[in-house]
Amino acid sequence: MRLQEYWGVGPKTAEQLTSTIGTEAAIDAIESGDIRALTNAGLSRGRVTAILRRAADEDAVEILATRDTQAVYKQLLGLATEYAVTERAADQLLVLTPLRSREQIEARLDSLETAVQSWQSLDRDEQAAVCAIFERYDSLAGDRAAVTTALELHETGLDEGIFESVAAIDPELLAEAVAAMGHLSDGEVVEGADERLDRLRATRDDIVELEGGALDVLEAVRERGVRAEDEFQRAVVQYLARETDVDLDTIRRAAPDEAADAADFVGSTLRALAADIRADVAAREQTVREELSTRLETAAEAVESAVATVDHVAMHVSLARFAIDLELTRPTICDDGHTLAFEAGRNLGVATTPEQTVQPVDYAIGDHEIAGLPSGEQVAVVTGANSGGKTTLLETACQIAILGAMGLPVPAARAEVSRFDTIVFHRRHASFNAGVLEATLKSVVPPLTGPGRTLMLVDEFEAITEPGSAAAMLHGLVNLVVEQDSIGVFVTHLAGDLEPLPEAARIDGIFAEGVDADLELVVDYQPRFHTLGRSTPEFIVSRLVADASEPSERVAFAALADSLGAEVVQRTLEEDWR
Repeated sequence: MRLQEYWGVGPKTAEQLTSTIGTEAAIDAIESGDIRALTNAGLSRGRVTAILRRAADEDAVEILATRDTQAVYKQLLGLATEYAVTERAADQLLVLTPLRSREQIEARLDSLETAVQSWQSLDRDEQAAVCAIFERYDSLAGDRAAVTTALELHETGLDEGIFESVAAIDPELLAEAVAAMGHLSDGEVVEGADERLDRLRATRDDIVELEGGALDVLEAVRERGVRAEDEFQRAVVQYLARETDVDLDTIRRAAPDEAADAADFVGSTLRALAADIRADVAAREQTVREELSTRLETAAEAVESAVATVDHVAMHVSLARFAIDLELTRPTICDDGHTLAFEAGRNLGVATTPEQTVQPVDYAIGDHEIAGLPSGEQVAVVTGANSGGKTTLLETACQIAILGAMGLPVPAARAEVSRFDTIVFHRRHASFNAGVLEATLKSVVPPLTGPGRTLMLVDEFEAITEPGSAAAMLHGLVNLVVEQDSIGVFVTHLAGDLEPLPEAARIDGIFAEGVDADLELVVDYQPRFHTLGRSTPEFIVSRLVADASEPSERVAFAALADSLGAEVVQRTLEEDWR
């Protein structure tokens, strides 16, 4: 396969990858989802993750039909990576994509359910020990990291659930492989691998050092007062034996039978010794290398299993920690494309503190079996006050739909989620021009005209054009969702202008209950089904009337109150004053 056949890899990117890590290595990195290899080659992390997601399953990524949908998807993956136990696991999480079949989704949910149960069965000390093992994984490189980690996990004695696959690998083979890998670095035998080889290398280094200082050897021998040729040669041999780990006979064999002079004798002897010892080192290195390679070949199957298993366990432990800490639950996956329903749904993007928690909400659209929630409608129109949580509701629904599509647990006490062919999420954008309108229509309408079922989540469509035109187009979108046998939720302040809605649509409302002393809305975020939500300026005006210090101000605010309905404002004042 050519590099340019991958989505996002053009001629320049292909040339960059080829020149830095090579074509074959680049293809291997893309196929294996190796983010680090590709970023080390000079590509940006964002570009790499985009390439790898498409490489994993380009059609599956198309489910995320708009930029806002993709933004929620990336937010969820980023949140999951905070629980990753290894850098490799974080990389794997970043390239998870929606799955294309219910069977794939259920299989991932089954696997993750096992991981959650396994992690919950460990006490804190055991969890800490496992995390520490995975932390050491990142300090190693290549297959050795996986084999060492598998061996250390094996030594913990954990052998059930998600750890069963690790326990199944022969620990003796893992230990053999770890030892062999520890003695090889880039194919070279490292120090400590073989005692004899270490001695030979030390001797080689001594001789090379003496060879570089041959004149010093000559002077050292002469200082002993040796002058006769035979005596001098014997003295040189003895000196070299003392200074190196070479025996006398070996040095004598290296010495020349004839030499032009003393300097030539010393130099020739050292050169011959150096050549001999280099040959001995090379021969011993080859022998040790072959022995280590044989040991690795014997353990090859165990090594391969360790690499695959450790990656699998690390990713699932990471997801289990994510699911447990955020109290995520397994959704029921539906095949009909007509269901998104949840009890006690929570938005994972809303920050909380010990003093401030998120109010969970129940919501449903389409056909489902969750008691107490409306069922059967294809479209819901959500109305209510600004800052009432309508957009948060849409985003929560989007999070649950995306997590369900990826075969991951969702932030709800219970949920039923269809496998949608397209998820369209469109946030309210505070821009009002023809370009924005055109871009919005081109992003939200085409998915409805294609094959398959679409989930539409659209926020304040009226913000991008005139209210009259917006109401007409929004009415058309609602009808188009029904006609295309899809489902959707639309947030709008124009519900009154959408009549008549099709029978398959309903109106829901989110209500403010009042204002506090700081004029902040007190909101019940749980939508009221089949109820038109009211905008709540009356709460603000009532507080202003009550707090007015000047008679003229009170009269002015009271005039505004009349425009809202004096009876409503008076009732609100009475409630506030109780």
